[in-house]
This record gives sequence, structure tokens and C-alpha cells, in this order.
Amino acid sequence: MTSGVNLDQGAEMIVVTGATGGLGGATVEHLLKRVPADQIGVSVRDPAKAQHFADRGVRVRQGSYEDPAALRDAFAGAEQVLLVSGNDPAADMVSLHRGAVDAAVAAGVRRIVYTSQHGAVPGNPYGPSDIHIATEALLADSGVAWTALRNGAYGPLDQVLGPWQRTGDIAQPADGPVPYTDRADIAEATAVVLAGARVIDGPVTLAAPAAVTFDDFAGIASRLTGRSVKRVVVEDERWVADQVALGVPEQLARLMLTWYQASRAGYFAESGTLLAELLGREPRTVAERLAVSLDPAAG
Repeated sequence: MTSGVNLDQGAEMIVVTGATGGLGGATVEHLLKRVPADQIGVSVRDPAKAQHFADRGVRVRQGSYEDPAALRDAFAGAEQVLLVSGNDPAADMVSLHRGAVDAAVAAGVRRIVYTSQHGAVPGNPYGPSDIHIATEALLADSGVAWTALRNGAYGPLDQVLGPWQRTGDIAQPADGPVPYTDRADIAEATAVVLAGARVIDGPVTLAAPAAVTFDDFAGIASRLTGRSVKRVVVEDERWVADQVALGVPEQLARLMLTWYQASRAGYFAESGTLLAELLGREPRTVAERLAVSLDPAAG
């Protein structure tokens, strides 16, 4: 690939949606290390927030899933588009994703890469799973090549574990094994896929190689801190009530509860080697991430 070409006329351009968000923005940063800036485009709700990319030569265009016409313009000339999945619980995300897929097809995109969810299979009680299953079906019927990166849980560990550093307890509902994955690793691997280092068709799991439980976390935290960190299992309804008392809307708390229910049913237990293969190194472990959260200078 070379720079200095007209991107709207056949260059192997990559367009990333949601590029002012955490995953999309980090993916663009990694793409900039692999692809000339003028072969990268971003589709963002507010172009002013992507000025830092425009200043480095990235094409910035306004586009949102609510505006398919704007998306078609944002996707113009793209060989590949990364559709970062929406997460608005109040929106009809399947319809919005359908509009984005249709816009990509209308723009002549050759491959759609979609950020799906680990365990996006029928029967998974975690609510958003149905959105990802339906979106993957839309991609399969789109007539263009597609990749669904079923990303492992990549939320910050302090959100996952709660205030254990203050309380000494990891107090959450009953759980199961989950390959908690560093968002930075997922972003880098996504950029590797987009940059063409490896062609992947259909859905694949992109997650850390080791699945762990909150009991494992308690042991890791105890070793790192030199004090006893206990795992406390909170009954489901009690946990929901505690969340509501903290100001979380009950509907959202119950949605979050389905994630724990899915984990203890084994829907997130699968891990694999693909992430390490794409990175060319071992992904960051939960122990390494936890150590950095205790001592940011260690990161």
C-alpha cells in the first residue's frame, strides 16, 4: 500500500466506526502504525472530536448508525469497514446495525469486520447476545465477505471486581470461568486483521488464553497485596437490590445480572490462541493487569 492516492477511487482504504470511543479509537491508533494515514478513514458522530486523527492525515467524516445516508458517504471508497457494535440498551440495535451493513454494501465495501461478543450463541441468557447473533446473521446474508470478532470481556477490572481494594472482598453474584481480556490487546489484534495480516472469515473468538473465576481473582489479589482478599458470593436478588440502592436503574441491574448467569452457565468459558497469534506475543494476563491497577507505574 502506498500513500498519496485518491482514496475514493479504489485504494485499499479502511474505515473505522466509533473512532472516538475506547475500542474504535485504540484500533485506529494501532492501524496508524501499520497503514499509511491517508488509507484510513473514520466515521464519527462528531467530527470535531476526531480532529486529532484528521491532523495526522486520517479522513474524518460524519456518520452514525442513525443516519444510513451519512454512513454511505463515510464508507465511500472503503475496501473494509470496521463496524463497532452499538451498546445503547434503549435503542433497536439490530435495526441500526442492519442500516450500517446495508450502507456498507451500498458503498461497495468488500469486507465488513464486526465487533461481536464472546459467546454469541443461541441460548446465552446475557441480553446483548441476541443482538450479536442477529447482526452476524445479517452479515452472513449481506453478500459480502465478513468477519465477526467475538471479543472477550474487556471492561476495566475495577468495574468487574467492584471495590475490593477498599473492602477486601470480591462481592459479586455466582460466576463462572471467563477469559477477561485487555481492551488494548483486542484493539491491536483488530488492527492486525484490518491491515490484512490474516484473512478471517465468519465468527471467531478473540479472547485471552486463560479463563478465570472470581475465586481465582481473589487468590491473585491476595498474592499481589500480601493480604487476604475473600470471594463473597452475593445472592442474585440481593445483588440487584444493592445495585438499585447505589443508583443503578433496576432494568440495567437485571441486564447486568444476566451476564453473571451466562458466565456460570459456561457461555464465556471458551478461550483460544487466536489473540496471541495475531499479536505475535502472549496477551496480558489478569494478574499483570491487576498488578498495574495496584501500581500504575508498573504498566
